[in-house]
Amino acid sequence: MTIATWNVNSVKARLPRLLAWLDRARPDVVCLQELKGTDDAFPYDEVRAAGYHAVVHGQKTYNGVAILSRLAPADAAAGLGDGVPDPQARLVAATVGGVRVVSAYVPNGGEVGTPPYAYKLEWLRRLRAYLGRAGVPEVPLVVCGDFNIVPSDLDCHDPSAWEGSVLYNPELRAVHQDLLALGLVDTFRLHHPEDRNYSWWDYRNFAFPRDDGLRIDFVLCTPALAARCTGAGIDRDERKGEKPSDHVPVWAAFSG
Repeated sequence: MTIATWNVNSVKARLPRLLAWLDRARPDVVCLQELKGTDDAFPYDEVRAAGYHAVVHGQKTYNGVAILSRLAPADAAAGLGDGVPDPQARLVAATVGGVRVVSAYVPNGGEVGTPPYAYKLEWLRRLRAYLGRAGVPEVPLVVCGDFNIVPSDLDCHDPSAWEGSVLYNPELRAVHQDLLALGLVDTFRLHHPEDRNYSWWDYRNFAFPRDDGLRIDFVLCTPALAARCTGAGIDRDERKGEKPSDHVPVWAAFSG
């Protein structure tokens, strides 16, 4: 089973690229983020024609997450399930082939010290609690998405330029380590422990040609699945060509 994640930065704007990538890469499961559209605006017919079921938790103009899967998904649920009122569509989960799959879009946070940054930290705290309730680390679970966190210097082209920012600071690095300590494995680092590869590049200042990127999109899994993880990678080519997202697909393959 190959599980991928991709912040498409508007599924409407990126639909031709998404369909072409699905046809070429043929992943079994894809977690999408930043749909920027409501549930009823999602391109269900086109995705179905490509061979995928869709579980969608959308929001007009902003946010929105989805899970596409070749096998029919079961037990779909949206939100963090903790009873906290939250109008932002940032998480959806479903079970596919015996694996609980979570598609998450962590808040960006705006600027350190602002209310949006406080919301980001609180949302991450709620995510950790959610994953604990979901059975991490015992159950076979994959949480995929745009985490808006740079884990280390290795995941940043220019660490000094980003240090102290809303994506890269000691507080967020500690939060990320706390998530992993719950019982999650970073599949990319499992197979590429020292590589500098990125999943996001700014549209401005020729960031992609200069490879001035960040690795902020992850496929994290519980230990039992990590033992079956046969490969992982980042599809850098999807940042090339016309009308790309600023993110690219990140994937992990599992045996069995």
